[in-house]
Amino acid sequence: MLNKQFLPGVAYFCMEYGLHEELPIYSGGLGILAGDHIKCAGEKNLPLVGIGILWRQGYTTQLIDDNGKPYDVFKDIDLDNLKDIKVTVNVKIGDKDILCKIWLVDKYGNAPLYLLDANLSENGENRYITNRLYCGSEHDRIAQEIILGIGGIRALRALGIEVDVYHFNEGHAVLGAVELIREKMSWGLSFEEAWYKTRNQVVFTTHTPVTAGNGVYSHHALGCTGAYNGLSYEQMSQIGGDPFSITVAGLNLSRKTNAVSKTHSETAKKMWGHIKDASPIIPITNGVHRKTWQDSEIIEAFENGNDLWEPHLKAKKELVNEIYKRNNKNKLNPDSLIIGFARRITSYKRCDLIFKNAELLEPLLEEGKIQLLFSGKAHPQDEEGKSVLPRIIEMSNKYPHSVAFLENYDMKIGKLLTRGCDAWLNNPRRPLEASGTSGMKAAMNGVLNLSILDGWWPEACKHGINGWQIGHGHECCNQDEHDANSLYQVLLREVIPTYYDNKPKWLKMMRNSIAASTWKFSAERMLTEYYYKMYSQEEALKEIAATISNIHNVNYI
Repeated sequence: MLNKQFLPGVAYFCMEYGLHEELPIYSGGLGILAGDHIKCAGEKNLPLVGIGILWRQGYTTQLIDDNGKPYDVFKDIDLDNLKDIKVTVNVKIGDKDILCKIWLVDKYGNAPLYLLDANLSENGENRYITNRLYCGSEHDRIAQEIILGIGGIRALRALGIEVDVYHFNEGHAVLGAVELIREKMSWGLSFEEAWYKTRNQVVFTTHTPVTAGNGVYSHHALGCTGAYNGLSYEQMSQIGGDPFSITVAGLNLSRKTNAVSKTHSETAKKMWGHIKDASPIIPITNGVHRKTWQDSEIIEAFENGNDLWEPHLKAKKELVNEIYKRNNKNKLNPDSLIIGFARRITSYKRCDLIFKNAELLEPLLEEGKIQLLFSGKAHPQDEEGKSVLPRIIEMSNKYPHSVAFLENYDMKIGKLLTRGCDAWLNNPRRPLEASGTSGMKAAMNGVLNLSILDGWWPEACKHGINGWQIGHGHECCNQDEHDANSLYQVLLREVIPTYYDNKPKWLKMMRNSIAASTWKFSAERMLTEYYYKMYSQEEALKEIAATISNIHNVNYI
């Protein structure tokens, strides 16, 4: 265990948090990761608090119409799981003073999570700024980031919480560092002195190599919205460039940056190597909260050396029944191979790659030899991502006993799929996958990964022993064709024969999958690394280093 007397107090800032399906203030992997981070910190009683925004209408309820096209519905969320602690703070957006109420979430065994909420009558038409996650205009997004970053720092001050380290989980929170600089300048420090001292307090996590995930704003929009917060154009340009990149700002405002897997670290260094004086980028691979994502009966059977198939089949039948309950047409066979694919629906994730060769695939679907289960949401404004879904819906209508799509992907569906599928398909276009935590959740439940060598999987994959790789790590101009061919080869030559003809090997691979992932890709290991490598000062290192001895070599069987 970490010796808490040596640990710094950490404030963890994130735009979204996935704690439980009943509090839908998350869009996907980033939010689920943040929720797992603070749930683990709460369990271990670590000195960490979370700062976020209360999205009154969450992200989106995304449904499928009769033509197979997704559409978005926005519903007010239930506030019963929140505590009104009767504290407010003010931020300036444009020429308006915006009052933000602070809510507390501590129901899920997490470290305290404070959410800022602008939906107050005092704010007039500006009360809707914090209604919807990741929706709206450039002005709306900057206003939201002012509330998270600047408002978050002011919330900590109003609550009297002492902080040693500010952790900005992706660039949306970087205006918090601008507020820290403004504070120090108000004490008489120069801009350069305030920037230097602020950098020593801040750590930063960069998440995605995808351009759309690294927000860029015009200085005109920043100035009009009030994001300068007392700084000048020249000073803000020094921090984030022109146009202003929130990722560049994060690199320039922190003492250290981490990527979220070893592979992603190399990608991030190539992407941002041109930024002069940026903080060094190190890898800390993501991890998931075991109590949330690992099936208790499966892990009990694993730990006691008992048969894994019985609890796996129970989870599989629960999944199959839930699919039929929701769709009333997709009656999958629990005795046949089920391959799951569930994540954000966007073009680089290539959720329809497996359909590339219909001549090869469709006889397998017709026979029921393989069953494909999909779920995911596209960003409400991502028309390209949404355009992929009708093809999947078409296939589910053509092969209702072999292909299914579960609409409105959420944590409940994620748990069912990562426990009840047999294999977990992940085929993003390299090198755009930063981590891929859904695969970790599947692996911890003995669901065998069938994945491109990107994100976390190169750190875990032992081909044919605890899962399978596809694509051999190649990047080329005909990437889709190359990876699809590799997928079919592995599927036909290894996955299907092992499942149907060599059940003892399949069960051995399940056991190896659990053994390789349960500690190494847990939130507990991840948080230990954060304290050791990112949060702590030199005097704490010896005490914290002892916890790393928990990391052990995996013995494959």
